Amino acid sequence: MSCWNAGEGDGIEAGQQGGGAAGRVGSVRGAILAGGAATRFGGKPKGLEQVGGERILDRLARILTGALGEPPLLVANAPGAAAWRPDLRTVADVRPGFGALGGIYTAVLESPAPVVCVAWDMPFVSESLIHALAGGLERCDAMLPQSDGRRGVEPLCAAYGPACGEAIAASLAAGDLRAIGFHDRIRVGILPLEQVRTLADPDLLFFNVNTADDLAKADQLWRQHASSP
Repeated sequence: MSCWNAGEGDGIEAGQQGGGAAGRVGSVRGAILAGGAATRFGGKPKGLEQVGGERILDRLARILTGALGEPPLLVANAPGAAAWRPDLRTVADVRPGFGALGGIYTAVLESPAPVVCVAWDMPFVSESLIHALAGGLERCDAMLPQSDGRRGVEPLCAAYGPACGEAIAASLAAGDLRAIGFHDRIRVGILPLEQVRTLADPDLLFFNVNTADDLAKADQLWRQHASSP
């Protein structure tokens, strides 16, 4: 893994100094981002749907707690969201109306950072991936996994350190709402795709539920992997 300041281009090898991933993981919190209007899902709260007989929200809470040792923060703007998981601390966006970046910003401020953020429509994120992302914050301000997605990385399944707060605030002030738009202000680390593949199939890890068809496919994928030796 490596991290760099995108504005300066100076490469830094992650994990060469400091306490290593194991030391960092113990101080990292988790956050579940329950944002988005879910227009392709009929406006229903996607994370309350079940995959493999378990709500996606409940599975993510279990995975993040298992990986990081503490229950995650739930970032949600919906009325009544606190009742979805009364055992979790639920907060609304500190700056509403700024989309996914606003959710990340809220998690960074309210958790407080360092924090691993996961969108609540990603049912197959694993503890091993959470560990790898959290460990990258030993040397970087943000750690994102590489993927075959349109951005090449997954900002809604990523780890963010305290420096991201000021950087995101600057992007919001400039009207740049891209989830990766603040990266030129911080040291960004990338978990290479080949390393992601050692944890699980990236297409499975980063699968997200946007439609009813996606939900049916997720349940099918769960059954296939649950029956695998």
